[in-house]
Amino acid sequence: MDYQKILNEIALEVGALENSGEVADYIPELAKVNADKFGIHLTTMNKEYFASGDSEEKFSIQSISKVFSLAMAFSLLGEKLWRRVGVEPSGNPFNSIVQLEYENGIPRNPFVNAGALVVVDVLLSELKDPEADLFAFVQSLTGSNEISYNKLVAQSEKETGYLNAAFVNMMKAKGNIVNETDEILDFYYKQCSIEMTCRELAAAFLHFGENGMSYEHAGFSLTKSQVKRLNALMLSCGFYDESGQFAFKVGLAGKSGVGGGIAAVYPEEFAVAVWSPKLNKKGNSVRGFHSLELLTTKTESSIF
Repeated sequence: MDYQKILNEIALEVGALENSGEVADYIPELAKVNADKFGIHLTTMNKEYFASGDSEEKFSIQSISKVFSLAMAFSLLGEKLWRRVGVEPSGNPFNSIVQLEYENGIPRNPFVNAGALVVVDVLLSELKDPEADLFAFVQSLTGSNEISYNKLVAQSEKETGYLNAAFVNMMKAKGNIVNETDEILDFYYKQCSIEMTCRELAAAFLHFGENGMSYEHAGFSLTKSQVKRLNALMLSCGFYDESGQFAFKVGLAGKSGVGGGIAAVYPEEFAVAVWSPKLNKKGNSVRGFHSLELLTTKTESSIF
C-alpha cells in the first residue's frame, strides 16, 4: 500500500474544499489557533512513517487525552471501574448535564466530560502523584520525553469551566466523586491541555492496535481483553454524539478532541492522527473527519 501517495492525495482533496466549521472559541486560547492548519500522520505496525502537512506541529489534544487516563484507570481498577461509569453511547452532546441527572450521577461513558471527570477522580484516589504518572505514561506510549501541557490553555479552560464544575458537584452530591472539586478540575484541565503532534499521537495509539496484545508502559498494564474493550469504547463513544456516523463512514476505533485532532487505529495495520482546528456542530474536526473517511475509502480498509 502506497500510504504516502494516499496521504498526499487526501491533503490535496481536503485542501481544495471550503474550510468550514468553527474553532472551539468557548475556550479562549483555542480561538487563537490558525484555523487553516492541517496535518496527518500514519504509522504502520512495521514502524513505517508517512505524513503530510503540519504533522510535526503540536496542538492541544483535548478529549483525546481521555483515552490515556482511561487506560490508566482501567489498569488500576479493572472491572470495578464500570460500577462508577457506564459503557454505552450517550446520544447527547459531550457536555450535556441532563442525562447525568436522571441517571443518578453515573456518566453514560468515560468519554463524555462527566465520565472523564470520574476517571480523574479514580486516578487522584489511587496514585500518589497522578499528574507525574499521567505524563510518564503518555511519554512512554509515544517514546518522547517532550510531552507536556499548555499552561495558557489549561488556565483558559479553568476560567470558563463552569459546566465541568457542575458535573463534579452533581456527581459528588450523588456519591460518585471522592476528591475535592478544585483538585479534580485542575488535573482535568492539565490533561486536556496536553500538546502533541500528529506523529506523537499516532505513535501512542499504535499500542491500541497491536493485534489485541497486552502491554505495559510506565507501570500501567492492560490485558488483551482490556485493550479490546478500550477499542470498543472508542468505536462506540469516541466521537461524542457523532460516534455512529464515524463508525458508519470511517470504520475505525478512535477519539476526537475539540482542539481539532482525531486519532484512530486499524488493528494489525496502522495508527493515524489528523489535525484541523475547525469543528462541526458535534465538536469533531470537519476536515479531519473527511480525511479519515477518504483514507479508509482509498485503502479499502476498516475494522468491518
